Amino acid sequence: MAGKLSFSLVSPEREVFSGLVDQVDAPGVEGDFGVLPDHAPFMTALREGLVTVYVGAARTQYDVKGGFADVNGEGLTILAEQATEVVAA
Repeated sequence: MAGKLSFSLVSPEREVFSGLVDQVDAPGVEGDFGVLPDHAPFMTALREGLVTVYVGAARTQYDVKGGFADVNGEGLTILAEQATEVVAA
């Protein structure tokens, strides 16, 4: 079984998401990027866009309004200026 990525999405108001996931795609200022378990460390600023979280066959999206992403040995943390879950209509 493949490893999992520890992911946390935090806004100024609250922790929006925290858990083990398979993949996270995010809107970086220099282009969209994806993070899988054991990704190389990096830090980047985020632009407005969608963060997509994959857990098994499930996919959840969050609308973020800027912030920062930090990938390190512990996982991925996104500190967003604003973050809200996108609810399918």
